[in-house]
Amino acid sequence: MKKEVIAAGIVAIGIALAGLCVGLGLKYITDSQRTVDVKGLSTREVKADYAVWPLSYSVESNDIRQAYAELNRTTEAVRAFFMEKGFSAEDIRQGNTQVTDQWANYYNVRPQYRYCVSTSLIISTKNVDLVIESQGCQSELMSKGIIVSSNDWSLDYQFNGLNELKPSMIEEATKNARVVAQKFADDANCSLGSICTARQGQFSIESDPYQRYRIS
Repeated sequence: MKKEVIAAGIVAIGIALAGLCVGLGLKYITDSQRTVDVKGLSTREVKADYAVWPLSYSVESNDIRQAYAELNRTTEAVRAFFMEKGFSAEDIRQGNTQVTDQWANYYNVRPQYRYCVSTSLIISTKNVDLVIESQGCQSELMSKGIIVSSNDWSLDYQFNGLNELKPSMIEEATKNARVVAQKFADDANCSLGSICTARQGQFSIESDPYQRYRIS
């Protein structure tokens, strides 16, 4: 992976956007009560606090037992490699193992090896910086004769601190909504009353190609 792409990943996760719809009372000089609905927005830029990184690899052989034995050796080598990088044993778990009989369905030329046994190691960690630093290390594994596949789309950055951000974002959104309501009141040449009703807007998450997320 190119260095500039890795750098973009560390800026990564998140522009947060929260919406709050607030009904604010506009009290007219005539003492008749009228209301207007306004929206207040709050934004936060946050970094990913969790990453899930699947690493896939496979072994081919005409002997199924030999294939499994070789796959186990490869698994231990890959696990040891990433623990040397700084990941803990708790960060690494093995995914499902699949066996494909490549002679069962082939076209024209029969594959050299009958069995393909594949599996994955999945790194799940709060150490997002270490994940980003370790991207592109497949070449080091290749020098050991191990080919590991890791696609950008399969690397999942996450942000789990939304609940901690909500109170301050709602407070900011409410203040922004009052500013908008005050503008309505000024334009209508009337005074601004108290809040009649308030509704918390929906929080949603959007991502971009650089693994940033927009929470709204």
